[in-house]
Amino acid sequence: MEKSLIVAVADNWAIGRKNALLWNLPGDMAYFRKNTTGCPVIMGYMTYLSLRGPLPKRHNIVISLFPWPDAPERITLASSLENAYEIAEKDCDGSEGAPSKCFVMGGAYTYKEAMAYSDTLYITHVHDVVEDADAFFPVIDPDIWEVSSRSEMQTDPVSGIQYEFVVYKRRAAEQ
Repeated sequence: MEKSLIVAVADNWAIGRKNALLWNLPGDMAYFRKNTTGCPVIMGYMTYLSLRGPLPKRHNIVISLFPWPDAPERITLASSLENAYEIAEKDCDGSEGAPSKCFVMGGAYTYKEAMAYSDTLYITHVHDVVEDADAFFPVIDPDIWEVSSRSEMQTDPVSGIQYEFVVYKRRAAEQ
């Protein structure tokens, strides 16, 4: 199973404010939907709370350190990131039609922890600086990650914000 991360990041590595996204970019939402539909998505409890419920057509795995007796039926609780990956592995079992990857989709703490395990990063680089953000993505180390693909620059027609989709692959370890 390929372990992936997906996130929209400002030029100052900001990803959120008050448990909410920083932008409303329909092009980025479409990119997120296209890449994650049919795959397990892993998120922290607070990220789940920021949604309007479980994401459709995806196995929603929520990391919760505390018991959650009234958890919605359409999510699976995990006690840790490692446990979430174990759960996702069952979806990505290699059978015909099974997904080949899972996606970590937030929040900041979960992203930071997942960087060590990830094979691929799906990053929307939003060319904006958000001074009052309170959640940040870890800096992508070019000694560890290399650009696999980069889209053309996109411009949101409403806000005028520019962004691009960049996929990073983990560099092969030196022998």
